[in-house]
Amino acid sequence: MSNGIPRTIWLIGCGNMAGAMLSQWVTSGDVAADQVTVIDPGQPKIPEGVRHLSSPPEQGMPDCVMLGVKPQMLDDVAGSLAPRIKGVKLLLSILAGVDVAALADRFEAEAVVRVMPNLPVGLGKGVVALYGTDPDGEQGKAATALMDSLGLVEWIPEERLFDTVTALSGCGPGFVFRFIDAIAAAGAELGLPADQARRLATATVEGTSAMAAESDDTPGTLADRVASPGGSTREGMNVLDDDDALKKLMVKTLTASRDRNHELAEAARKK
Repeated sequence: MSNGIPRTIWLIGCGNMAGAMLSQWVTSGDVAADQVTVIDPGQPKIPEGVRHLSSPPEQGMPDCVMLGVKPQMLDDVAGSLAPRIKGVKLLLSILAGVDVAALADRFEAEAVVRVMPNLPVGLGKGVVALYGTDPDGEQGKAATALMDSLGLVEWIPEERLFDTVTALSGCGPGFVFRFIDAIAAAGAELGLPADQARRLATATVEGTSAMAAESDDTPGTLADRVASPGGSTREGMNVLDDDDALKKLMVKTLTASRDRNHELAEAARKK
């Protein structure tokens, strides 16, 4: 391993999320294209230099395997892949709803780690949640090192919280897109040209997010700091803060996403 990153990586399936991760790994320079083999019967979009095979090679064992197929394909993939990668050092899985026990039951690996990325990983601005092996062990550190170029990496203390992480970070970009769309639509409703309102809303969210990320203060504190008593920002925030309207809406939103993820996971386990 170089800098703790696995030397050789197999990606089993390379859809939108796995493809975004792979693209950023190679673009960042943390992973060389020739370190990766994509195993996918389709025609995935992959960086130049990455090897693409329709089935696992007959020889050799990679340092790391990442499962990127659809969760309902797990048993079919495990049937043919598990014997071939028996004893692999690190097994990563981005399969939503498939817990560590289910993975360990199907694959014999030294270490198993669940991975929950979100789409901004393709820009190196994503969030990656991890759960599984000891984060401070060799393979835990390898998983962290591999994910570092994708954005914020956080180990989750309890697997039951993965459904919540999925709702907050995994589904979160969709909610933020909806917020940008709503604030832009409001600006257009008040007279701005729609395309200009969209540009202003997008840049406002981008800059504000950067400020929140760089500050030691909480977003709530920052909000209060820019809202002078009796000022225009405070008048608008009074609407959002009335009876905790915005907070209650987001709790309801995340709860719906979390519960649906749990339902999908339960359905997958019964198959």
